[in-house]
Amino acid sequence: MSNEKKDNEEVDLGSLFILIGKGFSKLFHFIGQIFKGIFNFFIQVLLFLKSNLLKIGASALIGGIIGLFVHFNSEAKYEAHLLVKPNFKSSRQLYNNINYYNDLVKQKDTVLLVETFDISIVDARSLKKFEINPIINNNDIVTAYDELILSIDTLTVKSFSFDQFKSSFTNYDYNVHDIRVVATQNNVFQKLSKTIISSITENSYFKNLKKLNQENLERTNSLLLKNLTQADSLHNIYKKVLLEEAKKTSSGTQIDMGSQKGISRELELFKTNATLSEDLKDISEDLSEKSEIINVISNFQPVGHQIKEIQRNYTFQLAVLGALGMVLFLLLRKLNKYLESYKS
Repeated sequence: MSNEKKDNEEVDLGSLFILIGKGFSKLFHFIGQIFKGIFNFFIQVLLFLKSNLLKIGASALIGGIIGLFVHFNSEAKYEAHLLVKPNFKSSRQLYNNINYYNDLVKQKDTVLLVETFDISIVDARSLKKFEINPIINNNDIVTAYDELILSIDTLTVKSFSFDQFKSSFTNYDYNVHDIRVVATQNNVFQKLSKTIISSITENSYFKNLKKLNQENLERTNSLLLKNLTQADSLHNIYKKVLLEEAKKTSSGTQIDMGSQKGISRELELFKTNATLSEDLKDISEDLSEKSEIINVISNFQPVGHQIKEIQRNYTFQLAVLGALGMVLFLLLRKLNKYLESYKS
């Protein structure tokens, strides 16, 4: 009886190993089929390119020649950059203004461009593009999140993670922004910066914010300076008291409890002094950074540099477009043949 039980267990184990073996075989076969499919697709692409290389090359060459012709018959383009750091959440308005200028360029409204920037009609016609983008810096996100954490209560912090904050962080929230202008004249750019900046700095809403912020900072600065002066005065008084008590001490082993309390208070005053000094430093930085509605980090160059990047070159662009167009045409023709044969 025991021998039969042992034989049954061996049969069960054998069946289990066979099933496991079949499972692994199917898995490896499936993985092999995937790699085989990828390899076959790669070979088909190479065969397609090999059989149509002349056609694709000829299309790229024709596109390149057309692009070269367009390039030599079009005006040279120049670009310049203006780096700014907006304050008082004025970046959104700045983006709206830049998009408005770009719309004027697209619509070729030279009259409004002349009025807006106070430039000549020739300069206005030379303008081809306005755009603005943030300088992406992850430290801006971290700093903004830290400031948020310090300004809200603990329960709110727990319900608002860093990932949530990061996903809600927009282009307007970055500190520094790059304004790029493209024109066919290389000396028009510095004539534009005054209007771009003043469109924000002369806005009454932002002027009021700046005024209120400056008044608050100056008031806080005066209060901190007053507190620091009082802390220094108290510190000097405690020093004198400690010196007087030290003179009265007759024995080096005698413990003066009043003296110990004085030292403790002096340490507290030292900490208060350090905190006030740090707060004053922060206020000074705020006064410096927010003295203007927009801080200009780098103005437009007097002379813009010519755009020569390959990805902006008509020869390269039309050559690639010609090659891709021919590939698409050949694929559609091949698909059409397959559908015809399938139908028949």
